[in-house]
This record gives sequence, structure tokens and C-alpha cells, in this order.
Amino acid sequence: MLHKLDPNFSAAPQIALDDVARAREAGIGFIVNNRPDGEDPSAPQSADIEARAKAEGLGYAYIPVTPGGFTHAQVDALEAILAEQADRNVPVLGYCRSGTRSTFLWALTRARMGDDVDNIVAKAAQSGYDVTPIRAMMDALANG
Repeated sequence: MLHKLDPNFSAAPQIALDDVARAREAGIGFIVNNRPDGEDPSAPQSADIEARAKAEGLGYAYIPVTPGGFTHAQVDALEAILAEQADRNVPVLGYCRSGTRSTFLWALTRARMGDDVDNIVAKAAQSGYDVTPIRAMMDALANG
């Protein structure tokens, strides 16, 4: 289920309500939902996952990413979460339909935070995700 991209962030495909407890047991302390409500009406929606996360003592944020685009506001939101949770040593799980949008958003955010872009690409690849389609965006964010 979890694809560990770095010590503080993992990506996953759509999670079920029961996966929230498993994520907590795996050391996750904060969940970021990148899947827009209604994209799959049969999947748990944001409020469902948020309620379960809170019941399990986990933090939760909803940063929906539609297929086909990322915004600076989404990168800003994830950057704030990553910085805050890193200060508290709390691992974050981002999920969407396949984990790709969560990985892309993480990659863009880490590039803007100053991580080496080649290293980001390598970390994603080791976890089974190809972020080369957004390489130019990562380079632009890294160069400020």
C-alpha cells in the first residue's frame, strides 16, 4: 500500500477506511487526501477519511488535485504540511487514485523546497513512480 518516497512522506493509491488504522500502525501520523470528492463515488470521500483519521489520532488535510494540473496553492499547502510535520517528526501519507498525483505534488513541493531534482526523480523511481513528465516544472520551481 505505502510507497515510501523519503523518510517523511509516503504515497499510496486510494485508501479504504480500514487502511487508516494500518497507516497509523505503519508509523504514519498525517494523511493528505489528493483525490477530489466525487471522482469515484464508490470510494471513501474526504469527510469519511477525515473522520477515521481523527478517530485514529492522525492529522488530515484535503488538497484535491484534478488530473491535468497543479497549482501554486496546492504546492504551498503541501509545503506547509511537510514543514510542520517534519518539525514534529511525523511521517505523512499522501494518496489519490493511483498515488501518482500525490507523488507529483510531493516532487514539485520538494523541488521548490530546494531538494536536488535528480534526487527527487530517483527517489520516486525507486518507489515505482515516474515523475519525468513534470521534470520541467520541478526544474522551474527549483530555480525559483
